[in-house]
Parts: sequence; C-alpha cells; structure tokens
Amino acid sequence: MDLSKAPLPDLPDRTLSVREVFGIDSDMQVPAFSTSSDHVPDLDPGYCFDHDTTLAILAGFHHNRRVMIQGYHGTGKSTHIEQVAARLNWPCIRINLDSHVSRIDLIGKDAIVLRDGKQVTEFREGLLPWALQHPCALVFDEYDAGRPDVMFVIQRVLEVEGKLTLLDQNRVIRPHKAFRLFATANTIGLGDTTGLYHGTQQINQGQMDRWNIVATLNYLEHDAEVAIMVSRMPEYDSATGRRTISQMVSVADLTRAGFIAGDISTVMSPRSVLTWAENACIFSSIPYAFRVTFLNRCDEAERPVVAEYYQRCFGEELPSSALRAVVPQP
Repeated sequence: MDLSKAPLPDLPDRTLSVREVFGIDSDMQVPAFSTSSDHVPDLDPGYCFDHDTTLAILAGFHHNRRVMIQGYHGTGKSTHIEQVAARLNWPCIRINLDSHVSRIDLIGKDAIVLRDGKQVTEFREGLLPWALQHPCALVFDEYDAGRPDVMFVIQRVLEVEGKLTLLDQNRVIRPHKAFRLFATANTIGLGDTTGLYHGTQQINQGQMDRWNIVATLNYLEHDAEVAIMVSRMPEYDSATGRRTISQMVSVADLTRAGFIAGDISTVMSPRSVLTWAENACIFSSIPYAFRVTFLNRCDEAERPVVAEYYQRCFGEELPSSALRAVVPQP
C-alpha cells in the first residue's frame, strides 16, 4: 500500500473512558480519533486485555510516553498495541526489525525517476520520517534483534521531542503531535541468556534508558486462556469442547513450567494452542494434531518429557513412534 496516498486524520478529536472501553478500573480518559482510516488495525471484539500492559500502552498514547513491552513469544505483545489502537482509531504501523532491515530502509534513499522524459534523482523517504510526520503509532517488533546501525537511527527519535535530521537532505523533521512510538522484545536488552531467542542483541543501555515505560507481559491465567480459545473456535463451545480446550491449555501450562525449570527448551505459546485446536478439527484427531503442531518441533531427547505432559492431561499415551525423529534414508 502506498503510505503517501492514504488519508489520515490530523489530531485526536474525542476522549474515551478507559473503564468503559477496556474494562479497566481507572478514571483515565484517553484521546482518540472519531473516524477510522486505512492504517487503523482491525478490531477484535473478543480480545482479552492484560491490565498492567494495557495501562502502559494507554499511557503511551495519552501522555506520549515511549513504551516497550517485553515477554515470551505468543503472549500478545504486538496485538495488545494494535487492539488498543483499534479502539482509539489511532493509525498504527508495525516494522519487524529483523537482520534485513537496514538504515536505508528506515531513513530512505535516492531513487532514479522519470520526469518530463528525463531521468532525475530524488529522495524517497523511508518509513521512519514518514511516520514521524503523521498521526501514527509506530511499533518496532523484535526490537532486540535490530542491527546496531539501525538502533542508533532509532535512538535519535526516542526523546519525546526527538527530531530526525536527514543529513543528505539538510532537513530536520519534527515529530507530529500525534506520533507515538512503541516496541516489543523477547529479551530486556541484555541479550539472550536462555538460548531460546537466537539473533537477539544486547541493546545499548543509554538507549534503553530512553524508554519511559517497560512493561512485562506474561502468559494468561488458565481460565482466561481457555475462554479466549473457545471464543476464537466456536466449534469447541460446548461442555466437551471446553474440557478439551482446558486439557490443551493444561499441556501448554506444563511446557511453560518445564521451560522455566530447564527441563525442555521449546515452549507452547497461546498461538500454538490455537493452532493445535484448529488442526484437531482438520485431522479429527487430538493426538495427531498435537504431534504435527508441537511435538515434532521439540528436540528428540525432550519428546518423552513432552509426551508425559500430554499423558498427564489427557490420560492417554502417545504412540512410541511419535517420539522418534524421522531420519531420511540415503
């Protein structure tokens, strides 16, 4: 989509009650837009908000705080920001800071274009200067995986009044009054000490100090996660279906406890539980769906432990063949 052509409202023109919209016991009134636009995320009416994380995000929108959300994969860090933005009608753009995102991608570059039949060189802005100049929430996903040269570019705009200087253009860009900045990360800027998140980097502590709010998002409570899964999968909205989903979430809970204890190195996220439930409908087999959704991703040496989790929750054992990796024949 061509960002330059998408019409955006200029400033928030109404306020919303946090208590009424998000169900959080707070008197905060957060600014919002009365109309939507192309960049406003799709609203999920059944989304379940975490109290502390949601308050942190709302403070970011209301008071222009720089907010980072840290937590395990699949906890809903990015979707929390998007669903808050959806209810505020606040345009939101996500950038995944993988190793392929360069400084040029963020800042922009010179491009050769045709004008009046002649080739001329003109500067094409990247996403960062574009977002800075518009009413927009910019979300950096996988913030701890960004390249050092990219991180120093971001550091320029971390201050609330952070201006971006385009040296090649002799321009200084001042942030729009409705520009907001968020980030999500699996680690907290100190690097990966678990071996679970390869490719993450240590973040300059001077840069970490510029994030005004750092929230930690953990996995949901058992009953809340069951309720979300059932709302996403109406096929399980029965006594039997809810019991099945509860057993699936119990398996996930055991993998998370096992991961924390160091017994296994692969953890089942809520996203994996939902995929397991979907695959169970496709294959009409809960154990087979478990194998292809999660068990086959585990280290072969850890599969008996994971199989024991399954047996404890479902009262049946997985076939021994499921615990062996398939070795291709020469």
